[in-house]
Amino acid sequence: MTIAPSDDHVLTVGPLEVRPAEHLARADGHTLTLSLRELRLLTELARRPDRIVSREELFRVVWDREMRPGDRSVDVYIRKLRVKLLEVVPGWLFIHTHFGFGYRLAPEPDRGASAFTTQ
Repeated sequence: MTIAPSDDHVLTVGPLEVRPAEHLARADGHTLTLSLRELRLLTELARRPDRIVSREELFRVVWDREMRPGDRSVDVYIRKLRVKLLEVVPGWLFIHTHFGFGYRLAPEPDRGASAFTTQ
């Protein structure tokens, strides 16, 4: 039997810290302003660091129901999370897409970011 971490558990993945019981997420010391769904989605990814989690599983856990065919809700919220993370920690990639499979939370520096910055 696997015991899921309780909601008072602090989840730390790289420069990201998620505190579900406090409804708080911080990246590199900066507090993220997240909706309840964004926080729940980030929490579920942080509970499975560096593992690919299917869109269907994320939907089932965060929305508490089965995903309908063609539903893009997970994708929309992943995009919102990426934008908010990029705003507070530029130059880092947090959520990676695995086409046909799902998403993976693995913070790493964006090696291509320096090519787009101006000097």
